[in-house]
Amino acid sequence: MMKKYLFFAVISIAIWSCNSSNKMESADTTEALNEGSADTVSSDKIIKTADMRFRVKDVQAVKEKLSNSIKEEGGMVVEFTVQSNIMRTEKTKYSTDSLLELTSYRKEGQVVAKVPSDKLDDFTNKVVKMAVFVDQQSLKLDDQSMNYLSNALKNRNRVEAVQQLNKHANKKSNNVETALEIKDDYVDKKIQNQTIDSHVKYSTITLNFYQDNTVQKLVVGNDDLYDYRPAFLNRFWLGIQNGWVIFKEFILILTNLWVLILLAGAGYFVFRHYRRKRKMIGA
Repeated sequence: MMKKYLFFAVISIAIWSCNSSNKMESADTTEALNEGSADTVSSDKIIKTADMRFRVKDVQAVKEKLSNSIKEEGGMVVEFTVQSNIMRTEKTKYSTDSLLELTSYRKEGQVVAKVPSDKLDDFTNKVVKMAVFVDQQSLKLDDQSMNYLSNALKNRNRVEAVQQLNKHANKKSNNVETALEIKDDYVDKKIQNQTIDSHVKYSTITLNFYQDNTVQKLVVGNDDLYDYRPAFLNRFWLGIQNGWVIFKEFILILTNLWVLILLAGAGYFVFRHYRRKRKMIGA
């Protein structure tokens, strides 16, 4: 009796699995057929990309305002950078042990954001109000309607091809592998269309902004060792003292060489005496 119940349970599970698989395939088929219909892509699949470059009074303050405005419009910041480019640096004497460092730099910022396409114009108008001067502003429209329709129709053909392969499937053929390849292509095309939908819904805008050159003043330590030497009068007196020390050392050196000095003197007198004597003989 127990074996009989177990047999019926296994049969029921197998039937339920087949029905679930058929329902999933039926759902994919219906979705592909609907996606491939002309009504699905009746609206234009246009991707908007905007760029702006403008001058502002304060880069950091504008960056914060942009972040808030993007959130208010329902968008999100994808990337942002703020950097300072040094244009020129000079150091002037401030005191004996310090220097005044003058640095001229330009602060620049960049924000890359995704904004709902239907609110892109309103957002760009807000950005223009933050700018002191707009250097450049552009908008690019990329129509992906044909690519979207092409992917949808190809997916419809793929589903129909898989259905035909399933009807004529047998153990000796390679229909299973072929069906898997077609399903993988179906997934790729579906993801491509979802990516297009995402880009159509949210436009990408790149904002480059900068402020006027700024001069920063900073007192830093003096690294020129020459400025740390004593004053002229002190150095003059120290030179006299140092000369007297050198003179005394020279005298001490001569006293250590008294033997050589004595020999040199004796040699000089001997040479002089010999020279006189030679002159007298010659006369």
